[in-house]
Amino acid sequence: MRGLDGSHGVVIPIQNVKNLNLGNEVVEAVKAHEFHIYAVSTIEEGIEVLTGVPAGKKDKSGNFPAGTINYLAYEKLKKYAKISKNV
Repeated sequence: MRGLDGSHGVVIPIQNVKNLNLGNEVVEAVKAHEFHIYAVSTIEEGIEVLTGVPAGKKDKSGNFPAGTINYLAYEKLKKYAKISKNV
């Protein structure tokens, strides 16, 4: 109702792509880059689409790259674990 400006979209499991049944308005909006359909295979891909920040993969030492979503989540969990040990 408000119109599309290219910032709108939907995230779907990649397995559902073959079952998509889109109306002409949606197809035209996608062609015009006014609406996006993101087909993702993993939660990590979905996180990256939604946040614009890399999810991050562990390196050989078991650490996530600084600034990634997984790094931030892991650091928060370590903080909670430390707090819970002090209670």
